[in-house]
Amino acid sequence: MKHIVIYTLLLFSVAQCSNELVFEEESFQKTTSLPCKEDCPSIRVKIPVANAVPIVADSINKKVFSVLKEIIYFGEKPYSATDYNGLLNSFIGSYEKLQKEFPEDKFGWEAEIQGSVKYQSDAVLNIEIKHYTYTGGAHGYQGLRSLLFDPSTGKSISHDELFTDKVAFKAFAEKKFRAKYKIPANKSINATGLMFEKEKFQLPQNIFYTHKGLLLYYNSYEAASYADGPKELLLSYVEVNDYLQLR
Repeated sequence: MKHIVIYTLLLFSVAQCSNELVFEEESFQKTTSLPCKEDCPSIRVKIPVANAVPIVADSINKKVFSVLKEIIYFGEKPYSATDYNGLLNSFIGSYEKLQKEFPEDKFGWEAEIQGSVKYQSDAVLNIEIKHYTYTGGAHGYQGLRSLLFDPSTGKSISHDELFTDKVAFKAFAEKKFRAKYKIPANKSINATGLMFEKEKFQLPQNIFYTHKGLLLYYNSYEAASYADGPKELLLSYVEVNDYLQLR
């Protein structure tokens, strides 16, 4: 197991009384110990780890780790690992167990997780998790996760807390979405081949704060097929400031 801690402070910090919440990038990697000639199954993780303000940092770090447990697993439920080393060991262990049970089959497992602090202000801290996993089949799965935190407490921020009027924002976003993807206003939101549940527009599971504006990001299968890829809509802050409760 390689465990590399890169002591390069990210250029993102949030004031917390006289202390400063800072992030260090930690890297983890593990490759199977079973013989393999090429494309040996492996997993690589780079993640920002908060420190310097214990209670706030602990809350953020626990949430980030819990999200990675949702992403990195094989089977019907997440692994019971309590740290990143254990999580990577569990993933590679699942591969090795399967390989020993079916030695004639080839399983080219792979996982790549990259986390970064994408946005910070006095009111919002946004961590992005970019992930790709492959455990067999026609293709792997990749996507983005947005984790929003109150930088003064470390607690997660829900989408309901972002907006002054979520219903009004949703209606505004639908008009913008239809315009971008050329969906007629008098037609179903799925008229051009999208896959919104119950034929109704929904806000995405992941909303990002960026320096250019608010990004609505739909991962594959959320609003469209895997072949059609993710869908996204960037709304400038000038457009959405009246709807935003936090900025």
